[in-house]
Amino acid sequence: MATAKKKAEKKVEKKVAPKKAAAAKEPVKKEATKKATVKKTAAPAKAPVKAAVAREISPEERYHMVETAAYFRAEKDSFRGDSSQYWTEAEKEVAAMLKK
Repeated sequence: MATAKKKAEKKVEKKVAPKKAAAAKEPVKKEATKKATVKKTAAPAKAPVKAAVAREISPEERYHMVETAAYFRAEKDSFRGDSSQYWTEAEKEVAAMLKK
């Protein structure tokens, strides 16, 4: 408690120094400089992007994907529908996604 009072007293004791008047500055003259011209060259042709290698999805990963999709479907419907319907729709969605 005593330290709080000391801090409060220190804040009160601080005095603000008066600001000094800014000295008038003369405008600085800038010398004109020429920018170097740069020739643009054509970018080298890029190699075609290879399709991503499809990796095998484990049953646990697939289950988690279906679970997540079903949850978001139910949430979008304010959890008013049948959970098995959400799950079935999510399984179809994930199967279509993995098929691509």
